Amino acid sequence: MRRKSFPLLILSLLFFITNPVSAHCDGVDGPVVLAAKKAIETQNLDHALIWIQAEHEDEVKTAFEKTLKVRTQSQEAQEMADMYFFETFVRLHRLGEGASYTGLKEAGRDLGLAIPAADISIENESLTELYKLLSDKLHNSLHYYFEKVIDAKNFDIKNVEAGREYVENYVKFMHFVEAIYESSELSDHAGHGQEAKGSSHSH
Repeated sequence: MRRKSFPLLILSLLFFITNPVSAHCDGVDGPVVLAAKKAIETQNLDHALIWIQAEHEDEVKTAFEKTLKVRTQSQEAQEMADMYFFETFVRLHRLGEGASYTGLKEAGRDLGLAIPAADISIENESLTELYKLLSDKLHNSLHYYFEKVIDAKNFDIKNVEAGREYVENYVKFMHFVEAIYESSELSDHAGHGQEAKGSSHSH
């Protein structure tokens, strides 16, 4: 079975698992830029450094110092200096994630349902709504692929095309199940202690 044949639905369902934060970290209203704004407002980079890997700290500190110096010259200089810092900060954040930087994105983008729900779950310290959202999505998608297999299962052995249709649906179903299972595994960074801690939250 070849992974590149995964349906688009699988990729969209698992997007927030495989790309945490990256879906909105480059937005001007995203958590990374908001942290950068807080650093500028307070003139304290400690408010933002958590979003940057240690190997990029020196570059960030240099950009921050330049920004604070230039932005005092005029309103126009302030806007340009701030934007320079935001772009540098987000670029280095994404570099730390192993992702490419394609520029800052406008505020109010449609991020779908998963990302906002995940942010809200952290804010509320509860998985209740996010769990329901993902459970409903998984339930509907799993039934869709399962029913396609069942509908095609009892094909006439003389009908090769019908048999191939069954195989196609069988492969899609297996890929979907495998992708969900593997993506639900804890990463190497998550130990038993973290798993136990996570189980105490409402879900």
